[in-house]
Amino acid sequence: MSWFQLDPESIAQRVRSADAPVPSAAASVIRGLIGFTIVSVAGFVPWAVFGKWFYRNIGEAGLYTLCALVFIFLSGPFMHRLILGPGSLVRFYVLFGLAFTAYSIAWIVGWMVLRGHPGSFVGLFAGALVMAAIFAAAFDAWASFVKILFALFVLNALGYFAGGVVEGALIRQNRLAAMLSWGVCYGLGFGAGLGLAFHLCQSRARALLAPR
Repeated sequence: MSWFQLDPESIAQRVRSADAPVPSAAASVIRGLIGFTIVSVAGFVPWAVFGKWFYRNIGEAGLYTLCALVFIFLSGPFMHRLILGPGSLVRFYVLFGLAFTAYSIAWIVGWMVLRGHPGSFVGLFAGALVMAAIFAAAFDAWASFVKILFALFVLNALGYFAGGVVEGALIRQNRLAAMLSWGVCYGLGFGAGLGLAFHLCQSRARALLAPR
């Protein structure tokens, strides 16, 4: 059972009725990569630019929650066409809002309990796990669950930890540029993972749309 009319048959019907384009896997990855990198840099701004003020006034968890809200709010305009067919904006907002909220909670808990690389690793895996489950349920794509989880976790982790390395290398030269560079790396990695995950989620719909 799918959510929000995102089952393969409903997606295929909407695409046929609107004669909408069906992007390739590469196009989906590129859209996710570019779109989420823009979103990610904006999402890192509260931490990089106003972090000290927010730490004092709303605390660490409050700061990370604010960053997550920026990610969710900006994701729609840049990412919604990862869902095939018309009506993708509202569906994307509802689905991604739910999935990214669950991902953020899992990451925040993992980070705040364990800290350091162990906390980041556990938080990223737990976040990818719950996001993959939500995506698989929404698209009725449980057969692709392992592939979806792999795309979300591995590419996200690569971007996240690469960002930490880049930030560490730049922090003495320019603190703001260093912190925002982490947002760029995180966006590139996680964006590519999201693009691939959405493509995998809709593989059955693409099969229904393939010429016979």
